Amino acid sequence: MTPVELSRTVLCAVRRAVDVGELRVTVPERAVVTRPRPGGCGDYATNIALQLARPAGQPAPRVAQVLKAHLLGLDGIDDVSVTGPGFLNISLRDADADVAFVRLVDGILRAGVEYGFVPEGGGASGGSDGSVGAVGAVVQLRCFLEVRAVVVADALRRLLRSQGASVGIRCESPVPAAWEQVLGVRVDSSGGASSDGVEIRPVPAPADPLPLGRDAARWALLLPAAHDHPRITEDHLVQRESNPLFRVRYAHARTRALSRNAADLGFSAEPGITEVPRDLVTLLVDHPRVLARAAAHRAPDSLARHLVSVADAVLPFLPSVLPRGEEKPLAAHRARLALAEAAGAVLAGGLSLLGIDAPDHL
Repeated sequence: MTPVELSRTVLCAVRRAVDVGELRVTVPERAVVTRPRPGGCGDYATNIALQLARPAGQPAPRVAQVLKAHLLGLDGIDDVSVTGPGFLNISLRDADADVAFVRLVDGILRAGVEYGFVPEGGGASGGSDGSVGAVGAVVQLRCFLEVRAVVVADALRRLLRSQGASVGIRCESPVPAAWEQVLGVRVDSSGGASSDGVEIRPVPAPADPLPLGRDAARWALLLPAAHDHPRITEDHLVQRESNPLFRVRYAHARTRALSRNAADLGFSAEPGITEVPRDLVTLLVDHPRVLARAAAHRAPDSLARHLVSVADAVLPFLPSVLPRGEEKPLAAHRARLALAEAAGAVLAGGLSLLGIDAPDHL
C-alpha cells in the first residue's frame, strides 16, 4: 500500500466514524501520512486525530481510538496503535503474507475434507513398531477386548491411513456386534495371543458408552489422552457451548449455513485478502502437522483438542462473513466466506477421522 493509498484508507475510516455518529466533523480532503518519528512504531504515522480533535469537541487520544477501531476493519491494515498525544501508528499487512494466506485458503478448498492427507505410500506410513516414515510398511495395531481400546484403534487406523500408511487391527477376541453397529468399529482379525504390532491400551472406559450413541460415545472415549480417565456422561449430549463436541459440530454447521445464505444473496466463496483472525489462520496452517503428529504419536486426542481450538477461533469470526442490512456483497465478503468454508472443511475432515459425523444442519 502506497502513502497515497493509505491516506485514502485513513479518510475512509474517518467517513465510517462520521457515518455511525461517533465523530461530528467534516471529512477533510487529505490525511497526511509520514514515516514514524524516532520512538514511534509501525510503517506509517498520521496526525489526523489531532487535526480533528478540536472540530470534534473531543480529546485527540479519544478521536484516535475511534479511528483505530475503524482502521482495523479495512483491507491492508495489519495493526494500529495510538502513541503520544494522539498519533496513529499504522502497520501494513505483509504482501507476501497476503499471498500465502490466499494460497492457504485456496488449497484447503481444493482439498476439502482431505486437507492434510497424504496419498497412500506417499509419506507417513509406518513400521510394526508404530514409527512413521517406513514408506510401504504396514502398521499393525493390536488391542484387548475393551471398548475404549477398540475405538482408539479404529480412530488410529483412520489417522494413519490419512497419512499414507497401510493399517491392520487385531483384537484378542471378536468384537461384539453392538460395538460395530453403534460405534462403527471393526477389526481385521481376532483370537489368539499375539505380541506383534503396536499395543493400544488406554485407560479403560468406566462405564458402557453405547447409550450415548455413536458420535458422543466416540468423542467421550477419544478426547482424553490415553493415560486419562474418560467421562461417560450425558454432558456429551448437551446442545450448548459448555460441550466441546457441540461447539465443533455447531461451528461446522454454521459454515455450511453461511454458504447457503450467501448463495441466496447471489455470491459464493472466493479466496482473497481480507481482515482475518490470526489464531484461526495459524490453526489452519498447522492442521497437516496436527494430523501427522496424531498419527505418529498414536494420539487421536490431540486431533480432538485441535478441532475444539479451530471451532473456538472461527465462531467469533462468522458473524462478519455476510453483508449486513442493505450492504452489497463485496470481494471482502467472498474472501471471508472462503475462509469460513476452509475452516468448515478442516472441522468436517477432522471429525471424519475420529469417526464422528459433521452434520450440515444442527
